[in-house]
Amino acid sequence: MRRRTAQVVPCLAVAAATVAGCGGGGSYKNEPRPPSPIVVTASISKDAVSVSPKKFGAGPITLIVTNQTGASQQLTVEVNNGQAGFKGRTGPINPRDTGQLKGNLAQGTYSVHVDGNSIRGAQLKVGKQRASAQNELLQP
Repeated sequence: MRRRTAQVVPCLAVAAATVAGCGGGGSYKNEPRPPSPIVVTASISKDAVSVSPKKFGAGPITLIVTNQTGASQQLTVEVNNGQAGFKGRTGPINPRDTGQLKGNLAQGTYSVHVDGNSIRGAQLKVGKQRASAQNELLQP
């Protein structure tokens, strides 16, 4: 009986692998990939928030923020004029430390600011969607 079991188990494994490998017969649409993420930098000083670059195309970004003040700060990025859209906020950034915020920004104008009125905010102008990363190699 052991010999028969030893023969049946591999056959079942091959059959299961064959069935699992079959496609569902559905159609696969090769949708274009989103644009490659870009890195945008921001600095919080005692007077103002500065951002670079200030203009870029719509798509995913990683915002790297440095806090050059003597107090902990949180940076907010949001669509101007109270319109519906992206709103993101970093966690608390300690003095002389960095933080980051990731987001997918649509076309529009964005306000970049910290709480309170003592530090002047900045603006981002986001243009048309950047090109797809469909044919770019070595993407994450």
